[in-house]
Amino acid sequence: MITVTSAANAQVSKLCQENECYAITLNIKGGGCAGFEYDWGTAQKEELSNNDFVIECDSGSLSVGADSQMFLAGTEIDYVKSLVGSNFEINNPNAHSSCGCGVSVNFDMDIMDSIPTW
Repeated sequence: MITVTSAANAQVSKLCQENECYAITLNIKGGGCAGFEYDWGTAQKEELSNNDFVIECDSGSLSVGADSQMFLAGTEIDYVKSLVGSNFEINNPNAHSSCGCGVSVNFDMDIMDSIPTW
């Protein structure tokens, strides 16, 4: 399961309204300096798979693709504003290491095999 803070909920809702989409999508894909990276996007409801995990927010949704669920199990997503910008902050307990950019992440694949999807 993924936890979405109230700040992240508000930002997902805002982005869904601005982009006229049903959901903000979050997936894990190969790449980045640590081996994997968080991949953000938008989708309409008909573009989502029945196996995607959808979190309903106030005025939109956050969708996690089926292939990414084991990597994101137990994750908390927050939205943080600071003097130098704002971004979604991902607190992922499954991450073995991450890059300073906050986008690239690495996982211990031996541990990942034992994490159930939801």
